[in-house]
Amino acid sequence: MAHEHQHQHQHQHQHQHGHAAHSHDPAATPNGLPEILDLDAALFAPHLTALTGRIACLAGDDVRNIVDLGSGTGTGTFALLERFPTARVTAVDSSPAMLERLASAARGRGLGDRVHTLEADAGAGLPGVVDADLVWASASLHHLDDPATALAGIRAALRPGGLLAVTEVDGMPTFLPEGGEPGALESRCREALDGLHAEQLPHRGADWGSLLAAAGFSVEQERAEPWELRAPLPEGAGRYAYLVFERIRGNLVGRVSSEDLAALDRLIDGGPEDVRHRDDLVVRSTRETWMARPVQGG
Repeated sequence: MAHEHQHQHQHQHQHQHGHAAHSHDPAATPNGLPEILDLDAALFAPHLTALTGRIACLAGDDVRNIVDLGSGTGTGTFALLERFPTARVTAVDSSPAMLERLASAARGRGLGDRVHTLEADAGAGLPGVVDADLVWASASLHHLDDPATALAGIRAALRPGGLLAVTEVDGMPTFLPEGGEPGALESRCREALDGLHAEQLPHRGADWGSLLAAAGFSVEQERAEPWELRAPLPEGAGRYAYLVFERIRGNLVGRVSSEDLAALDRLIDGGPEDVRHRDDLVVRSTRETWMARPVQGG
């Protein structure tokens, strides 16, 4: 995540998978992005709890030193602090504004002494980070220009036997009923965004299992899971859908028809079709995870 996290286009993209942790361009203004990420975290909290439980099964109980790579507003940071109550987290992001927001939230939760922030570009290594028990990279690796270099830096930061947990998403979440025109509109928007990301984020949808193996990791677990929320939806689901559609709308000019843009506008214009007023939303997002360890002596 919660949640479509670079250059300005990457900020525009980050919310679309609505997950919690991202790399950020220090120069870009994350307009609306923090709220999207926080809503994603709240809506999918039970799913994230299950995921950190799987991580704990592999990582073991004695996890003290965690790195949250592309930490965003801190969804992963706080979930891992809860899962591993004796651990400290180094939250890494290239956006000082995001890091300050995260640090402030940590202080507000009484967790300030368990969170250290590091302003760094994960693609250029993790300066000063050594002997990490766990590195969590949620929806952040696909933003990197050179995954091989980034994975080498992560491997160097992990202690022998340490665990890397990678989570990626398969695109923007979907909200509208399938089988009719609303769902077809959403499919066309999603396809257009996938084309945009293929141009601007070439590692989106990469085969991370192969990349991890090539970087000297042994993949211990790989899984794709549909995360789905149906009625009665948690509070904030309509707002989440609204912010996602509002944010992608600008990216779709020239990539979908004027009719589709007009239909998209009706989803966010406050009228009867506005997603904040609908009772037929279903929030769907597919999360792919890889759990891997450095190969010893490799």
